[in-house]
This record gives sequence, C-alpha cells and structure tokens, in this order.
Amino acid sequence: MITSQLRKWCLAASLGTAFFTSAWAHTVKVETLTDALSHPWGLAFLPGGDIVLTERPGNIRLFRHDTGLGAPLKNVPAVAAVNQGGMLGIAVDPHFRDNQTIYFCYSQPGEDGSTSAVSRARIQGDRLEDVETLFTASPRVDNGFHFGCRVAFDGNGDLFITLGERYKLMQEAQNTDNHLGKIVRIRPDGSIPDDNPFVDGKAPEIYSYGHRNVQGLTIHPETGAVWAMEHGPKGGDEVNLIKKGKNYGWPVITYGIDYSGDIISDKTEMPGMEQPVLYWDPSIAPSGMVFYQGDKFPDWRGDLLVGSLKFTHLRRIGMNEGKPGQQEVYLQDRKERIRDVVEGPDGYLYLLTDTPEGKLLKVMPGED
Repeated sequence: MITSQLRKWCLAASLGTAFFTSAWAHTVKVETLTDALSHPWGLAFLPGGDIVLTERPGNIRLFRHDTGLGAPLKNVPAVAAVNQGGMLGIAVDPHFRDNQTIYFCYSQPGEDGSTSAVSRARIQGDRLEDVETLFTASPRVDNGFHFGCRVAFDGNGDLFITLGERYKLMQEAQNTDNHLGKIVRIRPDGSIPDDNPFVDGKAPEIYSYGHRNVQGLTIHPETGAVWAMEHGPKGGDEVNLIKKGKNYGWPVITYGIDYSGDIISDKTEMPGMEQPVLYWDPSIAPSGMVFYQGDKFPDWRGDLLVGSLKFTHLRRIGMNEGKPGQQEVYLQDRKERIRDVVEGPDGYLYLLTDTPEGKLLKVMPGED
C-alpha cells in the first residue's frame, strides 16, 4: 500500500512547483560548447575529459575541449531513424584507457520491424573498429516509438539497458518471455549474469519489468543502486529505485491516463507491484538523470538532477536518504528540450538539447 508520506512526496512532484522555496534556489550560468548537433541524445565522458555523444539521425561524435566538435565517426551501424528511433544511449567502458571501448544503444532496422540493440566498438581515430552486437531486444515491432535505450555500468561492471514496450504493445510489459517494457542486465561481453532473476526463462537478460518507456538511468554513486526514470502516458512519469526481479506495474497500475483521455487502469497500486519513488502529473517528459556528487555546486550534493523535454528545464530534486523533497527548476526561459544530464569530471553539469540545431551546454554556478 502506498503510504501517506509517499503520497505527500508524489503530490509535491505532481504539483510541479510545490515545495519550491526562493531561499533554496541558486542561479546558474550556461556556456554553449557547440550548437551544431542534430537531435543529440546521449553523452558520456572519456578519461581526460573529452566527450563522446550520439545524434539520433545515426551519428556518434567526439567533442574535444581543445578542438571542438569532430565529424561523425565512420563505421557506425545503420539505425532506424524514424520517429523516436535512431542512435540513442551511450556508455564508456570502465577500462577505456586500456581498450578504447564504448557501448551504444540504437534502434536496429530489420525485415520485421525495428528493435533496440546494443553494440560495442573501439574508437580508433576517426572511426569505430571491431563493432559487435551484444544484445538485441525481442520481438521486433513495426513502429518507431518507445525504444528506451539508456545504458549504464554498475560498480560490478555489469551493463544495464532500458527498454520501452513499443507503445502499441503495452500489455507485453508484464510478459517476462520477451524484452518489451523491461530493464535488462548483461555482462560487457554480452553474456548473462548467473543471478539474473529470469535466467532460466525465454528472456534471461531481464532484471526488472512492468516499465513503459525508460529514458533515464543512473547508478547511485554512493549506494550503487540502480535508479531509472520513465515516461508515463498523459501524466504518471516516474522515478523508480530498480530492484532485481521486481514488477513496476505498467500498464496494470499507473498514475496517468491515455492521450485520448481514456482510462488505462483505474488502479494506482496492486500487491506485488512497486510504487515509484515519485511521479509527475502533469508529465514533464523526463529524460536524462544524475545524482550530483561534485564540488562546484556544494549545496546540491546528493540531489537528483533530471531533464524535462516537455517543459524545457533542468529540474533539481532534493534527496534525503533516498526520499525526494523540494524541487527547483532551472533554464526554463531558454525553451530548450533537455535530453541528457551528466556530471562532468570537473564537477560541472553537461546537457544536451534535443532539436534539429541541438546544443551541448555546460552549466556552472551563477552569482547569487
């Protein structure tokens, strides 16, 4: 059962500006590192501070602070760049200094439709080498929606991959015989951890299920816990603490309704189904998330930072022992869809804006 305290936290999230206090707010300033990107989607830092990033139309590019944005890397796999599909999430191998390896998630085209796939490759100069597909979600679907496709390594070196239920197949999020509406876990070579909860089933990569379209994923830097953030329908965007083998409810329980106004479910809770840590109604269309640990914004340490596509802002959620509190909105006046949020090794924040003339932004403290 949802507790009264959790209802209070979720209400604060749903009201959008509830719990905001001017004393808690801080100003920020923004530097545009490049505005020459086409629908950028994911970014990650290489050792030394250079950035590798994706563009949804099908590119992987490098941004170097001394020379700027490079040309698209060669030998990148073909993508199904239709609607929400394309080149999406990206992660850097924890041992990149030794192996120059990156991992990326994309909508892979095929005769029976498209699907989310994860490949790894080595960066060699201006191209990718040794491109290898490690995971392909099943089944393929003939539409261009709800691919998920965030990727992140945990502290054990396992790779987590978020997946959507491909929109028209929402009931399949409850079916553990396929990958639709799931978060999966694999090893860096594509093999399956022995302790995955459905390791003996038809989709042994599954780690959790009952998701809609997960476009936020981060590993907590102190606890090592997996956190994810998913798009709800009309209302009901969620932040979830991901636990092995757990069911997160979609579409049996939801805090949203269909875009048409129809009721998807009249239930917001059921036995055996996890509640979100918080949800937003109206939806903010969240994408990209990170727990801040740097020293440039000392008052933000431990807080959760997320991007909003719909309301074009960076949102800070105060966190106390895993529980959400007051929230603050930044950059809304820029009217730019925030697609990814990453903390750099220098302690500043780096954002991507999802437009045809997309930007890589560096966010620094302003003068209060």
